[in-house]
Amino acid sequence: MRLEEFKMERQGLVTEGQEVEIFESELPTSYYYTIAPAVGMSRNYAYYEKILSRKGIVKAIEHKSTGYYVLLELDEEAPAGDTESNN
Repeated sequence: MRLEEFKMERQGLVTEGQEVEIFESELPTSYYYTIAPAVGMSRNYAYYEKILSRKGIVKAIEHKSTGYYVLLELDEEAPAGDTESNN
């Protein structure tokens, strides 16, 4: 299992245990992911770090001083050598 963090601006948009869809967007040198429909956004990922899953399970929601964060469990392995993933 791979765990990744998504920033969410408001609370109450998803609940723990909920299955959510994610979609990929491409930048010139990286990729980022959004929980549909515009619930939360990931950090930028290099090509070798791309998320292959298009669905995930909300494992936790954290409130930090910088906002709300969703920890999403994905049905795939983290990329080899990944030091930024939360798994």
